[in-house]
Amino acid sequence: MNSRSIVRNGILAALYIAISAIIQPFGFTNVQFRVSEMFNHLIVFNKKYFYGIILGVFLTNLFFSPMVQYDLVFGVGQSVLSLLITIFTAKYIKNIIARMAVNTIVFTFTMFIIAFELKLAFKLPFLFTWITTAAGEFVVMAAGIPVMYAIHKRINLEKLV
Repeated sequence: MNSRSIVRNGILAALYIAISAIIQPFGFTNVQFRVSEMFNHLIVFNKKYFYGIILGVFLTNLFFSPMVQYDLVFGVGQSVLSLLITIFTAKYIKNIIARMAVNTIVFTFTMFIIAFELKLAFKLPFLFTWITTAAGEFVVMAAGIPVMYAIHKRINLEKLV
């Protein structure tokens, strides 16, 4: 990875952290409206964004999570798994909006990992927690599709990293 990619991924991680800090009260509940999750859509433009997204998730969970130990394992793990699935599926899906739709579905479905985390940490009911965390993730990711697509049209996110 060249220095330009490293710097841009650092900026991405910083943006993820800053936005997560602003919405912190809503980002770590059983609904989890973490607006910074829309940055997950960057992976459909270029797989080099993987590092900035994961670093942002890791540092956000490290600094802001009320259950750091769990979030560093489950939260980061869910992001890694979801991003890798999206990278794999991108080989077969050429349309950007379709890729973002698949990415939204992948992140929404894998919220079962976060539901399991919350069940372990707080004894919350698994199925209800999966539904609520998945709903929050779906809303943020779905709302992020037109936002990220508009940004892409303006600055070409495929070639930015």
